[in-house]
Amino acid sequence: NLSWNTTDDTLRNAFSSFGQVLDSIVMRDRDTGRSRGFGFVTYGTTEEANNAIANMNEQEVDGRRIKVNLANPRSSATGAPSYGGQGGFAGGQGGYLKVAMEATKVSITLRVSPFLM
Repeated sequence: NLSWNTTDDTLRNAFSSFGQVLDSIVMRDRDTGRSRGFGFVTYGTTEEANNAIANMNEQEVDGRRIKVNLANPRSSATGAPSYGGQGGFAGGQGGYLKVAMEATKVSITLRVSPFLM
């Protein structure tokens, strides 16, 4: 899991040297406010996202080894891609980089999660 000390800002700082971070978020439990152990980092280009994957996968952030790769968008009830909630994350395993395409904008979202051997 991501360290409980990891915040949206520390996640942004960890990934900012690989491109312009459009958004970063550590997912939190809605009842307790505690980290759910994973987060998302969004870039504007595929090149930036691939650079982040190449450099951050299996590295340490706040003392925890992380896994970073492409995330699969989850369809919402309206059929539009959704990147909240579990988004393909199951049983404390895996990490994904999310790719979302809107009319003329492409945003690439990395999923940062625990590294499990």
